[in-house]
Amino acid sequence: MTEPDGRALPLWSVLPFTAYVAAIALVPLAYPRFWEKNRNKLALAAVFGVPVAVGLCLRGLTPWLLHSAAEYAAFITLLGSLFVISGGVHLRGSLAGTPLANTALLAVGAVLASLVGTTGASMLLLPPLLRANESRRRKVHIVVFFIFIVSNGGGMLTPLGDPPLYLGFLRGVPFLWTLRLAGPWALVNGALLLIFNLLDQRVLDREERERPGSQLEDVQRVEPLRIEGRRNLVYLAGVLGVVYVAGQHGSRIHPDPGVQLLVQIGGMAALAAASLVTTRQAIRRANHFTWAPILEVAAIFAGVFVTMVPALKVLEARGAALGLERPWHFFWATGLLSSFLDNAPTYLTFASLAVGVLNQGGAGFTAGDLGRVVADAQGALYIAAVSCGAVLMGANTYIGNGPNFMVKAIAEHRGVAMPSFFGYMAWSAAVLIPLFVLVTLVFFRG
Repeated sequence: MTEPDGRALPLWSVLPFTAYVAAIALVPLAYPRFWEKNRNKLALAAVFGVPVAVGLCLRGLTPWLLHSAAEYAAFITLLGSLFVISGGVHLRGSLAGTPLANTALLAVGAVLASLVGTTGASMLLLPPLLRANESRRRKVHIVVFFIFIVSNGGGMLTPLGDPPLYLGFLRGVPFLWTLRLAGPWALVNGALLLIFNLLDQRVLDREERERPGSQLEDVQRVEPLRIEGRRNLVYLAGVLGVVYVAGQHGSRIHPDPGVQLLVQIGGMAALAAASLVTTRQAIRRANHFTWAPILEVAAIFAGVFVTMVPALKVLEARGAALGLERPWHFFWATGLLSSFLDNAPTYLTFASLAVGVLNQGGAGFTAGDLGRVVADAQGALYIAAVSCGAVLMGANTYIGNGPNFMVKAIAEHRGVAMPSFFGYMAWSAAVLIPLFVLVTLVFFRG
């Protein structure tokens, strides 16, 4: 029997996914106290996800659900292992918060984010950056650009960098394919580093005129930098190796893709367990490590991975009807939605739409095998546009990407008066949107 496609599902089957993603965006704003507890997030996921799961099973579409469950397990294992291992690395001491030192730290973060993920890089580098600038009065811009670069734009070069790219990897995009995004990565992050350096120098010069003496004297007397928990750097390299080997040479391990995925999950979980066993608890305490952030992600995405199954199948089959046909359409449509909703489901939504557009010409692609899609010249351009839109424009608002709110909360706890939701959007509109127009003209104007 031929496996049914999205045409076997009614259009209204997309509604649970759209309603759930809207709830993720709106409930934290409308009912912040309710949203504080992870069990409430899990309950919300169940309210939307359980009926969808039951409906799929009743329609005989259980294999679709099981495939999504396997992707969810790999997705959470990757994020969890990076979260646990990076939480065991502590950068003690401090740099002086000069414009050059701050820019250098952000540049390191732009590279590190692609290796350990935007969440891991944010956890590693934000504490020393805040300590370096502790004596400065005006430092909001430092944290804002940290979110732009380290928590978002830096994570474009590998599937480990940002959840959308890892979801693409799980659906067949080759591990090294994301290196083709190096052009947009270099353009955006290079421009942001230059703008930041000029702005930071101007802000510091103003402070020096307003207050007598150097604003950095106290910071410069702090102990030198040293890394604690260095063995976790080996574990991080191990996660990179496991994902790469599983993606590039999985068939040599075992011909069954399910077994390959189990090996990948097991390898990442083993490295996370080794980090927990071998890292001194004092290091995790110094990093203010708690399980709450990763449990929050696990609860929220449990609902995403269930409700998205019918939605993605419908979009895959009927996406051409929405009128998106040029790369820049996909870049901006993906990016604008990623600005206000989580960028991982947004990536899958528009990747499925791209498949639907390509299939209009009889290509016969599926959203479950994006490896075939990126092997096609036009398909590769669509997926590149979707990837850049999802990763880069997640920086447009606090809710566009998971690390954004985390960085905001940590900075406020350390006394930085961060902008409001719309105040932050004013920063992103002034700095990021012109850069995204430039990215469009250079890479996606076709």
